[in-house]
Amino acid sequence: MTRPGEQIPTRRCIYTRQTLPREMLIRFAISPDGTVVPDLQEKLPGRGLWLTARGDIIRRACAENVFSKEARRNVTVPAELPVSVNALMNSRCLDLIGLARRSGAAVAGFEKVRTAIDSGEVALLVEASDGAEDGREKLARRAVGVETLFLWTADQLGAPFGRERCVHAAILAGGLAGRLAREARRCAGIQSEGADIGTQLELQES
Repeated sequence: MTRPGEQIPTRRCIYTRQTLPREMLIRFAISPDGTVVPDLQEKLPGRGLWLTARGDIIRRACAENVFSKEARRNVTVPAELPVSVNALMNSRCLDLIGLARRSGAAVAGFEKVRTAIDSGEVALLVEASDGAEDGREKLARRAVGVETLFLWTADQLGAPFGRERCVHAAILAGGLAGRLAREARRCAGIQSEGADIGTQLELQES
């Protein structure tokens, strides 16, 4: 988290050539055998190769293998790399929701979520993408100004809560909420083409 007056860390996307806040990009690294691998934890050794967290940019960068040009060597880009990044980001976010649940910072179920909203404790509302609209609308009317995520199905959202399905969940205010919000924005970008998450980027000729 950036403190007041502290500079926001930035990185340059190797495809668009734009410099953006680091939390808006995905880091990749080159393994010892010359294979491009995602480094979501940003801990792998070697020089990081950064791409804007947007599905279309990652797919184009992989198809054109801009990694080789940037690394100044021949590297292998697995065909499944864009799909792997999407899956890893989903797992990362759902793991954070599970961590929030275990620490008492997440609740699930319509009544519990409604109670948490009314008490002013909710920092993030998480709704199943395939949930019924009437329930979502009822909670949305109470959660004015609360950021809402619609990234996972009820089956996916159920896993962090140890149940088969979960339609409504809420993350309570605290450090985990901010961390999940940042990761969820990257996840949303990877699942989309970028325009619907407010990130308008003009691709530049390389």
